[in-house]
Amino acid sequence: MTAPEPNQNNPAGDNFCLGRPRFTDTALAAVAAREGPLAAWRQAWSRHGAQAAAGVAGDFAVALRDERGRVFMAVDRFATRSMCYRIDGGQLRFAERADTLADAHSELDPQSIFDYLFFHVIPSPRTVFQGVCRLPPGHSAVFEGTTLSVQPYWTPSFDERQGQPLADQIGEFRQLVEAAVRTQVGAMDPHRVGCFLSGGTDSSTVAGMFGRVTGSPARSYSIGFDAAGYDEMEFARLASRHFGTEHHEYYVTPDDLVRGIPTVAAAYDQPFGNSSALPAYYCAKVAKADGVDLMLAGDGGDELFGGNTRYALQRMFGWYDRVPAALRTHLMEPILRQPAASKVQLLRRASGYVTQAKVPLPDRLQMFNLLLRLGVDSVLAPQFLRRIDLAGPAQEQREVWNSVRQGSPINRLLAFDWRYTLAENDLPKVCRTTALAGVEVGFPFLDDALLEFSLRLPSEYKLKRLQLRWFFKEALRGFLPDEVITKKKHGFGLPFGQWATKHAALNRLAVASLASLAGRGIVRQDFVGPLISERLVEAPGYYGEMVWILMMLEQWLQSHAPGFRIQE
Repeated sequence: MTAPEPNQNNPAGDNFCLGRPRFTDTALAAVAAREGPLAAWRQAWSRHGAQAAAGVAGDFAVALRDERGRVFMAVDRFATRSMCYRIDGGQLRFAERADTLADAHSELDPQSIFDYLFFHVIPSPRTVFQGVCRLPPGHSAVFEGTTLSVQPYWTPSFDERQGQPLADQIGEFRQLVEAAVRTQVGAMDPHRVGCFLSGGTDSSTVAGMFGRVTGSPARSYSIGFDAAGYDEMEFARLASRHFGTEHHEYYVTPDDLVRGIPTVAAAYDQPFGNSSALPAYYCAKVAKADGVDLMLAGDGGDELFGGNTRYALQRMFGWYDRVPAALRTHLMEPILRQPAASKVQLLRRASGYVTQAKVPLPDRLQMFNLLLRLGVDSVLAPQFLRRIDLAGPAQEQREVWNSVRQGSPINRLLAFDWRYTLAENDLPKVCRTTALAGVEVGFPFLDDALLEFSLRLPSEYKLKRLQLRWFFKEALRGFLPDEVITKKKHGFGLPFGQWATKHAALNRLAVASLASLAGRGIVRQDFVGPLISERLVEAPGYYGEMVWILMMLEQWLQSHAPGFRIQE
């Protein structure tokens, strides 16, 4: 295995504070206002030690080194701001980006690359560089002497409040959303603020509340695709007309992908495979050209209030546990195991349902993982397989799942998504691409007061029978257009698979990227050829995802570690 090329950035080590921390202690807030946030953080650390961040709201990443050489680090509850670190020669170094801490002797971690292929991102605490770690969301760390202690200062704790009148909860929710948007805008000129607008409930709510808060119409930005089943511009236009926004549209093309893929891949400090990053980048780029300095995003609404379809699906699987055990083990399962059952469509579906229902969470969530469905032995090169732990990702997810031991099934799913969907995936997608475009980003739905509201909201309000985000939609009925409330979730999904089969330059980029990646000893040579020439043509939407994550891995390697290769 060869080392990556040297990183030219100087490793950071000075004290720093990123984001917009808000100190709930009035004395510390006064210090922050008078002397700056770093001074307030120092006093918070002196008073509360490793739990200093528990009394801080907002988005932040902080690192402090005192005169004795001790270091305190923390990131916010969703790791909206990133903090990476490594111990080098007995000293702790830290930086916002993992690649800032890499040097000529840093090697890439095969296990992290496998995690990327499994999750399409590299979840904390690992990074792609051996010896470089990333602080998980809601965690702090103290380094003293030669010992580093990393621990959570916050773990979700649900305290459902029953019996409160629905009308009161709706009123409180609307006030909190409005206050969250007001906090994000602050004293900025409203004309320098834009809103992502996909036409879904979250982004539409943020755009509508912006107008109410500022008294000025929101500057909304939407991405479209000239591809059947992917373009949702009609809903964005509907929301724009409803709220009277100053609307801007950009249609991403295959040529945009050819130009943008290397740029976006290289902008990340480690491989990142969420395909929505490209549309988000172009959306922010258009806004920046219009003079926008801050974009407001709707991320978090689904995860705080029960909007993802898998929540309803997992509830359906949970119903199987209510069937009497004797009936399950002595009648249903023996019948469904019979060979004849596979020939009857209804029984075949029932058998699939039972098979999944019997797998405990969170393992059940990965039963349709693309890498596992294709088969790790069929996808990955033997020399790469010998260097990784195939069970590693599942074990890490179980530990995160078990860290929230109380709460209803839906709430535990939400907490799980706060880590893996928000902190590790969606937020880095938006944060990095907006930064690449030269724009700041704010997430009103991740406001601490809204998070606390979600923690005490009754479970049945989030998923009422099989109705997703029931309370959220009821609370905004009459504020949002009815068509937006009833539409299916989509977002900025990218028709990469369709385009890669028809657009010559995009196809060439994909083919060349996968061939180069196979030459590095990560994936099998006999997998990548049929993947593009046969499977992608047969099912572009399904296999396009695998082509994308492999291509983005190779593009990142070409930028950050061109000499990397797994040796035989």
